[in-house]
Amino acid sequence: MRDRRRPIYMIRVVSEMLNVHPQTLRLYEREGLVVPKRLNRFRYYSDEDVERLHLILRLTRELGVNKAGVDIILRLRNRLASLQELMEEMMLYLDEDLRFMFRERLKRLLMEEE
Repeated sequence: MRDRRRPIYMIRVVSEMLNVHPQTLRLYEREGLVVPKRLNRFRYYSDEDVERLHLILRLTRELGVNKAGVDIILRLRNRLASLQELMEEMMLYLDEDLRFMFRERLKRLLMEEE
C-alpha cells in the first residue's frame, strides 16, 4: 500500500488532475490552505494534499463557501480527526481495563472451584 503522505505529484500534474490553473494551487498555498513539500524550488503534493485540494474546490465551487469559511472547516476537520484519534486511544485503554477485570474475575472463579 502506498504512503498517502508521500509527496509525489508536481504542481502541473495536480492542476491537471483537479482541472484548475497552477496559480490557483499557488494561491491556496499562500493562504495556508495546503502546504506542499518543496524540493529544489519545486512543489510536490501527496495524495492527502490532492484530497484536501479536492475538498477545498468542492467547498468553494459547489457549496459557495468563501476561503475564510474553508479555513475554518479545514481546521475543524483536523481537530475532529485529532479528537477521534485520542478517543480511539482511550478505547484501547478501556479495552485493556476490561480484559484485566475479566482475567481477575476468571482467576477468582477458578480459585473458588479448587
